Amino acid sequence: MSESLKSSRRGFLRTTAAVAVAAPYVVPAAALGQGDKPAASERISLGIIGVGGMGRGNLGNCAAHPDVVVTAVCDVQAKRRDAVVEQHKATAKGHADYRELLARKDVDAVIIATPPHWHALMAIHAVEAGKDIYLQKPMTLYPDETLAVRNAVNRHKRISQIGTQVHASPNYRRVVEWIRSGKLGPVSVVRTFNVMNQGRDGIGHAPKEPAPEGIDWNLWLGPGPERPYNALLAADAYQHCSFWDYSGGWTPGMAPHIIDLPVWALDLGVPTVTSCSGGRYTIDDDGDVPDTQEVLWQYPGRTMTWMMSMSNSFGFDFGRGTPARRLGIYFHALNGTLYADYGKCEIVPEGKMLADAAAPPVSIPPSPGHEREWLDSIKSRKEPSCGVNYHYKVDLPLTLANLSYKLGRSVRFDPKSEKIVGDPEAAKLARPTYRDPWKFPAEYV
Repeated sequence: MSESLKSSRRGFLRTTAAVAVAAPYVVPAAALGQGDKPAASERISLGIIGVGGMGRGNLGNCAAHPDVVVTAVCDVQAKRRDAVVEQHKATAKGHADYRELLARKDVDAVIIATPPHWHALMAIHAVEAGKDIYLQKPMTLYPDETLAVRNAVNRHKRISQIGTQVHASPNYRRVVEWIRSGKLGPVSVVRTFNVMNQGRDGIGHAPKEPAPEGIDWNLWLGPGPERPYNALLAADAYQHCSFWDYSGGWTPGMAPHIIDLPVWALDLGVPTVTSCSGGRYTIDDDGDVPDTQEVLWQYPGRTMTWMMSMSNSFGFDFGRGTPARRLGIYFHALNGTLYADYGKCEIVPEGKMLADAAAPPVSIPPSPGHEREWLDSIKSRKEPSCGVNYHYKVDLPLTLANLSYKLGRSVRFDPKSEKIVGDPEAAKLARPTYRDPWKFPAEYV
């Protein structure tokens, strides 16, 4: 157990004892079942930390299955928390502090769907407490957090799934089959992007006001820097993508879904060189993230790029004109180009060089659903498709990109040693400094 969790839990011993007494009785997973419901030994006792829109969606997808019982709901905003507890009032107890939830013995697994600045620390504390985790994207915000989460999950032998739900889609499977069929020939460049147009005013400006009753603002901030309450920052995942310290901006906000496809299809490792440029050129609102970012990653034998704009939504082959969110992936290969998004897969041959334009046979089985796959893995103890040992190859390029943006220069990374090369300042900034009393769990890096 990390020192940060040890110290933070000392003050919760009395609270935890009270919680254990007050919590509604739930048959533990090891007990015998009755009736025609799944045996209790087959039921997964599930907790959730963070019940905004994505968290509620993940929870609903899990709770719809008869082998899941919701036992714990945590959110620092009482109104959100109480509403979800009410939906599961026969079995669930609410908590404002996630450490209370993790201390409970009747929680087998936990969904973590908080703002991103909490993801790494909560994930590590959860696996230290013996919980399997479903962790919403972005997995982390710093390169050392990427490695620490992966290493902690492996050290404690827990099951993990990162919330890139589009990975489960049929279209992504068809793209992977196309690329791996070899018909297109070697892929030298992959181009990825996400664009939208928030307008000059962006998300706007919130009035200066104290945190309303029913929200623990200090706990919302957690390891992030201290700042006054802002209703936009606290609102939801869309809004807090505009605040750097708590989300890293729209590159980690959307790119995990998009670069996931080339990482999967091409079996990419991690980039050796990462370069990111951009700035906050147009938008004037309460946020501070770049409204424009361009990233170039160098891999052995190919490059991959990322384009992000919050002030122009021109989407090339994926739409133009009316402002809208648009995204896409281009695989530029010797014999042709494949371009895709969540539902599209189009082939553009290089003249007659593409000898066989027929789609390859279906070879990747359909997904039972991203959350269902995680639940099945909890029972089988076999790693799901987007566990940390896969997803760190999606997350690390993004944390390195934001590090390059902050530094204003390229960052070199050695995949073997998993160290930043030849840049002590970059290596130092790869690790976050958490606000007291929270401590980065350095023992996992």
